[in-house]
Amino acid sequence: MIYHGIRMKLRAGVTSQQIDEALDCLKDQGLAIPAVKSFIFGREYNSDFDWSAVFALEDLDAYWEYLIHPVHVTSERVGFPLIEKFESFDISDTPHPELGAKIAELQKRHYEADPGLAELLSGLDSHTGSSAPAHRS
Repeated sequence: MIYHGIRMKLRAGVTSQQIDEALDCLKDQGLAIPAVKSFIFGREYNSDFDWSAVFALEDLDAYWEYLIHPVHVTSERVGFPLIEKFESFDISDTPHPELGAKIAELQKRHYEADPGLAELLSGLDSHTGSSAPAHRS
């Protein structure tokens, strides 16, 4: 199982309506994407991030299905313009020596296939983790 997590700090001036729309998108990802086995999202406390989510995915095929699913892509299009600081991470309970590299490759393929998403992502003030360009190169 791969647990894909994201952490977000919102830009100043984001409205409550924009936040609600972005959170609805996160909820939709968990409910509508068949590859997601379980999920949680909510406010993050006692850190420099505002919101976080974790999606449980069975394997790399499910991870790819999650990345390219239209609901996930919509969530990225809605959310990225609102985010100042973004971090993605992956945890797995199955040891696999090349899992990190394989996840980074999936992330790279996802953003190469959609230059518009890659452009939105590049507009973030801070971007670290498995979806960051340093991991996708």
